[in-house]
Amino acid sequence: MIYWLYTLLEKDYEPLVRILRYVSSRSLGAALVAFLVTLVLGKWVIRKLQALKFGQPIRGTDEVHKLGELHDKKKGTPTMGGVLILGSVVFSTLMFAKLDNPFIWLCLIVTVYLGVLGFVDDYIKVTKKTSDGISARAKLIAQGILAVGVTAYLIYFEHPDHQGMMTTLYLPFFSVENSVSNFQLGWAAVILICGVIVGFSNAVNLTDGLDGLAIGCTIICAATYAIFNYLAGRSDWSGYLFIPHHPWSNEVTVFCMSLVGAGMGFLWFNCFPARVFMGDTGSLAIGGMLATVALCCKQELTLVIVGGVFVMEAMSVMLQVGSFKLRGGKRIFRMAPIHHHFELKGWQETKVIVRFWILALLCAGLGLASLKLRY
Repeated sequence: MIYWLYTLLEKDYEPLVRILRYVSSRSLGAALVAFLVTLVLGKWVIRKLQALKFGQPIRGTDEVHKLGELHDKKKGTPTMGGVLILGSVVFSTLMFAKLDNPFIWLCLIVTVYLGVLGFVDDYIKVTKKTSDGISARAKLIAQGILAVGVTAYLIYFEHPDHQGMMTTLYLPFFSVENSVSNFQLGWAAVILICGVIVGFSNAVNLTDGLDGLAIGCTIICAATYAIFNYLAGRSDWSGYLFIPHHPWSNEVTVFCMSLVGAGMGFLWFNCFPARVFMGDTGSLAIGGMLATVALCCKQELTLVIVGGVFVMEAMSVMLQVGSFKLRGGKRIFRMAPIHHHFELKGWQETKVIVRFWILALLCAGLGLASLKLRY
């Protein structure tokens, strides 16, 4: 919308509206608007969720781990606050992004699709007063359908000058000109995209267990991918850094910064002690959003590094389940995801959160370092 306004006014008022032309300025505007929308509407959304009695179900006291006792004070805190994040992101993106960019619509489609899936899951939980929502199998099927659709979208809407790029796998820390690191996957890319979208969507969901933990890591990860997409969208910088270049990636920066702004606004209410939780409405969608922006700039494997905290949380659950089944009920951690393990070791919740944020910053730094450390 803002860019459309620029095209209308540039002929007569170009010096005044020139700032609306640049991705950098529109990205900052999107972040600011998303932050303000989330901040202004936050209290109203929280009151509505409380009025609807959409409180977070808390697992009962566990005599072994005492997790129920630690989190009992959170009982009744409104959930489904993810609608606030997603609404702000969609609004800011529609306002500041160029709407003729296929990648922007891909990001919005993924956001809405997974947001609706998470909303249904949360609605079942709060209405039935249980921690069990949509079955794991049904979630995986729905996410798999999305992954197939994303693959088809990327292939069908390929840029005419970059045929085959979206189905090519590029390895981090390797130059795009290094043929050893480039693998043409074709339609087999659906396996990779499915793994990235489904895996990261669930990884963020697993991380969302402490006040501000998931949204803090999300802000860091989204800001990092705003940089990746900005650089990938510019032929001069991508050529200098030897990273994949795609002209449509540049505009995805606006979407990433909308998520940063909305995340900061949500953290205002979600920081310890949380007044609202994002629920699966937010966490499933955010994971898919981060996976999609990584695919747009062809840095999907780098997401394992940048989103290292999310990966660590998911891996802790996989290791715990595997150990329990293969070692006759023996556990590696006191409880998974791993943030609960540290809680049960006696760490204060705020200490776990801040230390995980520090890890997220270090992971983001390592991911950005891959831009220069290429062979």
